Parts: sequence; C-alpha cells; structure tokens
Amino acid sequence: MAETLPTDLIDAQRRLHQARAKYAVLCQSLPWSVEPIPGWPGEVHPHTGVVTGGRQESPGCTPEQDAEERRLWAVVRELSIEVSTHPYRATLEKDGGLVQARMALKSHPEAALEVVAAA
Repeated sequence: MAETLPTDLIDAQRRLHQARAKYAVLCQSLPWSVEPIPGWPGEVHPHTGVVTGGRQESPGCTPEQDAEERRLWAVVRELSIEVSTHPYRATLEKDGGLVQARMALKSHPEAALEVVAAA
C-alpha cells in the first residue's frame, strides 16, 4: 500500500509531523501561564513532609512567543486539513481501506520524522 500513496500526500504528512514536533518543543519551552501570574505554595504531607502541588510564579508569554505559538498551531491545523481532505482519500473504501491507508501514510518511510532533527 505504501507504494500507491501520492507523493504530495506523503510530503504533506512529513510536513505535518515536522510542524507537530516543532509545536511540541515550543510548548514545552513556554511558561505554564500565558499571562503573568503569581505562584502558590504546595501542601506538606503531615506524615512524610513531602511537598506536593504548588507552582512557581509565571512570567507569562512574550508577544513573540504568543505569535509563534499561534503561527505554528495554524500550520499544524492547515496541514492536518490538507492530509485529511486529500483527494486520494475519496478513492478508498470506507470499510477498512481508509484506515489502512491512513496508518500506512503515518508510518511511511518518506513521511517519517527524525525527532532529533525536528527539534
């Protein structure tokens, strides 16, 4: 099945994998709150003394971080739509062919993502 996938669909899937990976890296680097907000202390367990919960103060996102998050999310959204509405999908049987083709596309060697390279 992997041989029958259109090259433009494979390319779109590869770009989607890359965009999702970049988006995940960006989100992990952002402060926990979009706006500046004070933190709060955690609770001390009465028997163990272990502190759980609580948050440190969040400086909030910069306008640049906010703009980049919105831009990357738009790219992910557009590529998701491009992949899921590609004309090739209309040629597949709805019973199982569609699912098999989607799984083949997600794991296609040319669409696979080198996670290290994307980050």
